[in-house]
Amino acid sequence: MSTTPDATPAPVDRVDAEESGLRVGRPASHAAGLKAVTVSMGRALRQMGPVRAARNLLTLNQVDGFDCMSCAWPDPTDHRHTAEFCENGAKAVSWEGQRATVGPEFFATHPISELVRRSDHWLERQGRLTHPMVRRAGADHYEPISWDSAFALVAQHLQALDSPDEALFYTSGRASNEAAFVYQLLARAYGTNNLPDCSNMCHESTSVALARTIGIGKGSVSLADLHEADLIVISGQNPGTNHPRMLSALEIAKQNGARILAINPLREAGLLRFDNPQTPKGLAGRGTGLADTYLQIRSNGDLALWQAIGHLLLRRDAADHDFIAAHTVGFDAWAAHLRDLDRAAVLAATGLSWTEIEAAAEMFATSQRIVNCWAMGITQHRNAVATIAEFVNVALLQGMIGKPGAGLCPVRGHSNVQGDRTMGIWEKAPEVFLDALGAEFGFDPPRAHGHDAAAAVRALRDGTAKVFVGLGGNFAAAMSDTHVTEAALRSAALTVQISTKLNRSHLTAGADALILPTLGRTEQDRTGGLLQRVTVEDSMSAVHASRGRSEPVGPLLRSEVDILCGIAAATLGDRYGIPWPDFAADYSRIRERIGRVVPGCEAYEEKIQRRGGFPLPHPPRDSRTFPTAQGRAVFTVSPLEVMTVPEGRLVLQTLRSHDQFNTTVYGLDDRYRGIRSGRRVVFISPADLTGLGLADGDRVDLVSEWEDGIERRAEDFRLVSYDTPTGCVAAYYPETNPLVPLDSQALDSGTPTSKWVVVRLERV
Repeated sequence: MSTTPDATPAPVDRVDAEESGLRVGRPASHAAGLKAVTVSMGRALRQMGPVRAARNLLTLNQVDGFDCMSCAWPDPTDHRHTAEFCENGAKAVSWEGQRATVGPEFFATHPISELVRRSDHWLERQGRLTHPMVRRAGADHYEPISWDSAFALVAQHLQALDSPDEALFYTSGRASNEAAFVYQLLARAYGTNNLPDCSNMCHESTSVALARTIGIGKGSVSLADLHEADLIVISGQNPGTNHPRMLSALEIAKQNGARILAINPLREAGLLRFDNPQTPKGLAGRGTGLADTYLQIRSNGDLALWQAIGHLLLRRDAADHDFIAAHTVGFDAWAAHLRDLDRAAVLAATGLSWTEIEAAAEMFATSQRIVNCWAMGITQHRNAVATIAEFVNVALLQGMIGKPGAGLCPVRGHSNVQGDRTMGIWEKAPEVFLDALGAEFGFDPPRAHGHDAAAAVRALRDGTAKVFVGLGGNFAAAMSDTHVTEAALRSAALTVQISTKLNRSHLTAGADALILPTLGRTEQDRTGGLLQRVTVEDSMSAVHASRGRSEPVGPLLRSEVDILCGIAAATLGDRYGIPWPDFAADYSRIRERIGRVVPGCEAYEEKIQRRGGFPLPHPPRDSRTFPTAQGRAVFTVSPLEVMTVPEGRLVLQTLRSHDQFNTTVYGLDDRYRGIRSGRRVVFISPADLTGLGLADGDRVDLVSEWEDGIERRAEDFRLVSYDTPTGCVAAYYPETNPLVPLDSQALDSGTPTSKWVVVRLERV
């Protein structure tokens, strides 16, 4: 068995002394409440100070304020609380708005060779980046550089490439619509569709499955639909940690009589009860019970479960035959496929009893309005696309698309990841978008599909890409197979990171490397002498404006739009007559072009003037029309798979702690799971502890096993006995990202299979 090169310590080894006091206690049984308020306000005051904290928190998610940089949960359109944010939103704002700064003095003191040994938590905690910095080839320190010189260095590298496809333009989900539109225009005017983005790592499986089956890769519900549903299904999602404002919507639905079916391997506090801190009842700890039924399914058992539900609904004839006849194709083949369902295979895959599955199917059969929600617990599996297509099959069977209180609700994790895709951040944008872009700007955009995130790593690794530009995010920590990803980034001739905080990607840099500090979502943007605003799109296809209110933490910060236009002007000059300086001076000129290029954004500037913004068109939701090749919604047939593991092995899923958003680690606690002052833990069932001859508190190495024969190891984790199905364990990322093979991806979507990693445990 071969071993990965030991270029640098794995992320799991980058530990600060503060983590040595790891403690395990009793998990919290309720989500939010008084504890959430105390934690949020205490953190905000410490990091931002009273004035900045009050200004930021009171304008967060308000109509005339700024949009949260955390999750993409929609804002209510009718009534907004004075404190319209959740605990994790407050953490995100405090983290961005902190007063501490990282400038030239910091980098002069701290060489890269030292910083690379620090934990991700320590790096980001140092403060906001304030000055453009460059690391020259062979140097161990970043040093200051002027903005003009930085743009010239990017232009020099891009202009020296043999082919535009040797450049990669990565986007995180935090970028605004205006920045995203300018960025994709820059890449395509330069000559490439290499536009990998964070969606490739999370909800790409959703986009592929929904586009195939209903004709649009977005969910079909509004916030009002969730309030009006009489059954809400939550699969592979932990809203208490990852989308806390969703809990308010679930509370309203419960008050309106809805039932909730939760399907998740771990028993999570955020699916059990919600103590709403906006209400006296919630503050007193007498909150709202959420899940009426909780199915603790085995990892990757969802496809089998949903085929069983479809099978039972067919047997009961719980079908909307008029909808099926008028709006769908493929029903007969799907029904025939499920007629002789292998019950034994379903039970083996799910770990559930047939009685539990029948009870769940009964909830579907007796409900008139069903909303189906899911997140990365579904999308990051080998058969994720097939599983989501099965969600659609059941919805089509019962006519649960395009009616009030019903529909499909993929819950996106990053604040504008859906908007970025709408604006053209996509390595395989549709021809109609490219045609409109070319007509507007007078050039023929490249048509060949570009690299997604995994392909970008392979291209850097193999030497077919040489320049990496990152618009936000932390690609080195977010991507799978950390050793391979870091080595790939280091092999680049140039890496450019447009960032607010110091992170791992700045340290796994190319020969030449730039850090370009940008304004945060909380800060005033006075580019061009105007008080600019930007726009974002939420998880339910609503677009609205965002405008920061705080003073920038440093005078040299530039907006994402300004930085991108500076790179474009230096690299492309006046090619195609694109007015980059005009775009930077007044973002309304970008929105004018968006309105003429992006479907559904006609009269864009006018629409964003509306209070609360406007919804983008969604044919399945709006008119029960389905823009598929067949002109109807499509039932699909997928084989029932039962994923198995060798004796003595377990299936690992990677997940977030409660004190974390994506790769940003705000703190070292996870009170909903009983963890204090540390992150190197593995949640494992008592039965597996006994079966493997281990005990709660033992320390182990995690070693992943995959078909390429390469040993991937994450060292020194503490075992925590937890309520999870036998054979299934869980641990936090990015510490466990080194265990996910680069080539282990979901079929058709290419999403890393971070929820299905076969591991063995080796006692330390």
